[in-house]
Amino acid sequence: MSLCLRVACSPGERRVAVLRDDTLLDYAIDRPGAPDGVGDLHRGRIAAVLPAMAGAFVSLDGDAQGFLPDSEGARGRTQGEAIGVRITRAAQGGKGPRLTARLDAADDALVGSGPPALLRRGPDALARLAARYPGAGILVDDPAYLAALRHPPLPATGESVAAPVAPAAFLDRCRLVPRAFDSALEAELEALGEPDLVLPSGARLSIHPTPALVAIDVDAGAAVGGRAGKTAQHVALNRDVLPVLAAQIRLRNLSGAILVDLAGLPAKRRAGFGAALAEALAADPLHPRLLGFTALGLAEIVRPRVHPPLHEMLAGPHAAGLAALRRIASDLNADPRRLPVLRAAPAVMAALQQDPVALPDLARRAGRALMLRSDPSLPATAWTLEAEHG
Repeated sequence: MSLCLRVACSPGERRVAVLRDDTLLDYAIDRPGAPDGVGDLHRGRIAAVLPAMAGAFVSLDGDAQGFLPDSEGARGRTQGEAIGVRITRAAQGGKGPRLTARLDAADDALVGSGPPALLRRGPDALARLAARYPGAGILVDDPAYLAALRHPPLPATGESVAAPVAPAAFLDRCRLVPRAFDSALEAELEALGEPDLVLPSGARLSIHPTPALVAIDVDAGAAVGGRAGKTAQHVALNRDVLPVLAAQIRLRNLSGAILVDLAGLPAKRRAGFGAALAEALAADPLHPRLLGFTALGLAEIVRPRVHPPLHEMLAGPHAAGLAALRRIASDLNADPRRLPVLRAAPAVMAALQQDPVALPDLARRAGRALMLRSDPSLPATAWTLEAEHG
């Protein structure tokens, strides 16, 4: 079977998909102008020791703060103390990132003394997935990114130390291709952003993240018909849907508390799917755990949060702006002479202008800067493309 990583590059964004033959196994999005910080090595400073929370707040580079639990190295620290830390979980919901002070000797040697500073970037999505799939070929559709992988730019004088974009361990697997994602893969990835997934059997998965948990409903739909043998049909349907359910949790990077309402069976019968559901989840590298079934028959799953889930990555003005730039870059491939004007809501404009990578990347591709028009009449994440002289 053929295993490969496909890296589709667009201004300010890299999307990495892992496929075995035509089956999508993993998916991740990198935004180099707004990285989530996971894996970054910092020299921090203890800002506040909080015994009631069993940890401490640590000041990081750029006025950010993260939380360092006692179990990860906060115990015995004092306010104002310099400390080397690495981000283990991205910020979420207004809360800062989670940290650890458990560093190896090489990282510890970089910490030194001085004010809070970013010392080294963590691995990007390609580096993480290339390490997870050591035998896979890597197809990249942007020659500039491939060149940067092979010859990482050195930081300017006075800048924080930056890790190489990619280790030499997988550079020999990289190959340039005209297009990393075909239309079928693009459609499958677009579907990951939708709440409903209709299966070939006619069953439907409805996936709804909330601030407290992720609710997943399995609806039999047209997959169960007639009155005869409905219980057996529901048993078969739920059994068949479990691998798809586990794959969607992984591909969408759903995390935290996940409740699953299986189709059609009474609560007591649903507990019988526990072993099969645990087996379906077992291949997930984040090791989600099935905690059991509630009195209402809902399967309780907990999956660690490390990187932001896909629905968060696809929401907001920055994601909208990058989608616009992706569309423009795609159109440029068809006709390099035509660069439209981007009219967008002020929040989208602000997000793009705060991204140090996206607009310069598009200008590199187009040979000139994109003209921007802010339009307060548009909804917060709306944008449209216009002819340059329209």
